Amino acid sequence: MINIGYGNYISSSGILTIVRPDAAPTKRMVQFARDNGQCIDATSGKKCKSVIVTTGMQVVLSALLPETIAKRYNSIMGQEEGDLI
Repeated sequence: MINIGYGNYISSSGILTIVRPDAAPTKRMVQFARDNGQCIDATSGKKCKSVIVTTGMQVVLSALLPETIAKRYNSIMGQEEGDLI
């Protein structure tokens, strides 16, 4: 399990990708997920800084930067600091 902020955790094996919410395609994906009940908001009312897409095609919003979540993922998976997910 990876802490994605404010006491919220996600299964490390369920992460497909972690992206920033700034790009228009990402914003459309989040809106589509919200409309279809597939969006989980784990920001606790803070600004969304990363969007996590799971293997089950759920969209999870986090207030942590993607780099922070990737670092936590890498430490759990036993990878080097500079390795990509």
